[in-house]
Amino acid sequence: MSDPHGSGQSDRFEAQPTANNHFAWVRTRLAVERTLMAYMRTAVSLIGFGFAIVQFFDRLEQMPGVSTARYPDAARYLGLALIVCGVLAMVISVWDYRWMVRYLWGGGFATIAGMKREGLRTPLYAVAIALICVGLFAFFAVLLRLV
Repeated sequence: MSDPHGSGQSDRFEAQPTANNHFAWVRTRLAVERTLMAYMRTAVSLIGFGFAIVQFFDRLEQMPGVSTARYPDAARYLGLALIVCGVLAMVISVWDYRWMVRYLWGGGFATIAGMKREGLRTPLYAVAIALICVGLFAFFAVLLRLV
């Protein structure tokens, strides 16, 4: 496998610029997008569920006739752990997505992409960063008892 660009590195695969290869590349690119969106859904669920657990048990303690919990801070710690897991899932998924997109644009795959880099802007980065910020806000709101 020779290097068509003369950079001294050999590509792992030799990709021919055909219609079949191009559409396979597009399907792979869209699969990477779907994977990131699945991570996002999971992360939002973890963050939301963690926040909801904390709120539910805080309200439950305030209801008349409910006995006090044996471990009153357990729900708070569980909620914080779920929120942290959601934020970490978002960070890891963005890192994985970025790595995969660079891989798909690198080496011999760039020849079958059929597009310029400027043509593939995605709103997923902005959404992911916004969700990370929401998760961090939820974490600190629960940690500092702001809500």
